[in-house]
Amino acid sequence: MSGSTELSGPDLEQGVAESDLGEGAMLLGHADGEAVLLARSAGQVFAVGATCTHYGGPLAEGMLVGDTVRCPWHHACFSLRSGAAVAPALNPITCFDVEQRGDRLYVLGKTSKQQDAATVRSGLRWVVIVGGGAAGHAAAEALRREGFIGKLTLLSADSAPPVDRPNLSKDYLAGTAPEEWIPLRPPEFYEANQIQLVLGARAARVDVASKRVILEDGSSHEYDALLLATGAEPIRLDIPGAELPHVRYLRTLADSRSIIAALGAAKRAVVLGSGFIGLEVAASLRKRGLEVHVVSPDARPLEKVLGPELGERLRRVHEQHGVSFHLQKRATSISASHVTLSDGSQLEAELVVAGIGVRPSLSLAETAGLTLDRGIAVSRYLETNVPGIYAAGDVARFPDPRSGEQIRVEHWVVAQRQGQVAARNMLGHRDVYDFVPFFWSAHFDVTVSYVGHAPSWDSVEVDGSIEGLDCKIEYRRGGRTLAVATVNRDRQSLEAEVALQSSAP
Repeated sequence: MSGSTELSGPDLEQGVAESDLGEGAMLLGHADGEAVLLARSAGQVFAVGATCTHYGGPLAEGMLVGDTVRCPWHHACFSLRSGAAVAPALNPITCFDVEQRGDRLYVLGKTSKQQDAATVRSGLRWVVIVGGGAAGHAAAEALRREGFIGKLTLLSADSAPPVDRPNLSKDYLAGTAPEEWIPLRPPEFYEANQIQLVLGARAARVDVASKRVILEDGSSHEYDALLLATGAEPIRLDIPGAELPHVRYLRTLADSRSIIAALGAAKRAVVLGSGFIGLEVAASLRKRGLEVHVVSPDARPLEKVLGPELGERLRRVHEQHGVSFHLQKRATSISASHVTLSDGSQLEAELVVAGIGVRPSLSLAETAGLTLDRGIAVSRYLETNVPGIYAAGDVARFPDPRSGEQIRVEHWVVAQRQGQVAARNMLGHRDVYDFVPFFWSAHFDVTVSYVGHAPSWDSVEVDGSIEGLDCKIEYRRGGRTLAVATVNRDRQSLEAEVALQSSAP
């Protein structure tokens, strides 16, 4: 999954013709031993590192949007002026000084300019974040990056520091990504940035009147601003045998480790659920050599999100790699050696992984008296009905500027970007959360990218070949495009994201 941009193109220290870089254009070259991207936007020329800091994507194959460049792989966004990153990337790209001499442009070396810090709201002394997932971690980093110097506490119920959760069902579970890839930051990062990371911390309640978060162990943390990023919890099976030790769920690093630990004694696995997590787990277990059966009540995998044609094609991708499907069936019981299905048939299994959905974790918000609507209801600034309390990530139900509806989206990049926006708004900004939702999903050697949000649609337009796994699919309602899925068309996925962003009223 990781990659790098090899040195190619002109030596920019030796200069290039100014005419080679038109308005809105990018030119890949190199300087100081690094791949460098020259870009012209609104008449100004910029030079930045050409490799995405997320997973090494080639920015030269991405898009210029205003004074930013976007990565084609996972849609990270970087400022051409400062190098600052927007999720999923955490680290900035390098900026270089550019000089025009006559009719040629020269890259001189790395610039010394720094990202401008935000003006911190007067009186904000303590910030508490509940939840160590994508939103909570992104908010903590953003607060420090934006100049907050007060006490910052990140409370996580998890036993591990914040991790790259999408990898838990993909490369890490498949055995192709080492564990050192999984933590988002090393332990010393939190100390260096004065982020008090408290692991195994379970919040019991929020005392809104005294502005304190009380933990189950009786300790408490005072706040001036609070972010609830409590995420979601896997829906548990409610059938005989559901509590047997070989039945697993996947949400945390400990969960993924537990599945991996069980592989030594397992030859056959049953995956319950044909959503993204279920199929990614199935692919990962097949890569490890297990016999894998997927059981689902749906007629086709992923049909509710991607439609019947692409869902059916992805089923065949899995089948071509040896995954067996048992669709329109449910598990009715689990024994030590078998899973019994609703038609009476049985599947042998030494390992069962349930991926039947998640529910937002709302108990803390409910006891705090926050407004709930199948999630924590927030404004377009991600603030709840209680001033100073924000919500972000899987738990937040927010206004979608494109549909005009309140929606809740369970995507990693959405959670990260909401955490970043909530952090800035804690500091006195009034940033509207209006990013287009984006996620990616890997199925063996096939990756699907999806932008937008289409819980339902009345028409679909396909460009390319679904059968050939080279396509763009638009999901429309009332003649308006709500979402776009692409297979092997990274550039078009970026273009669709930009188009949807500009379509908001």
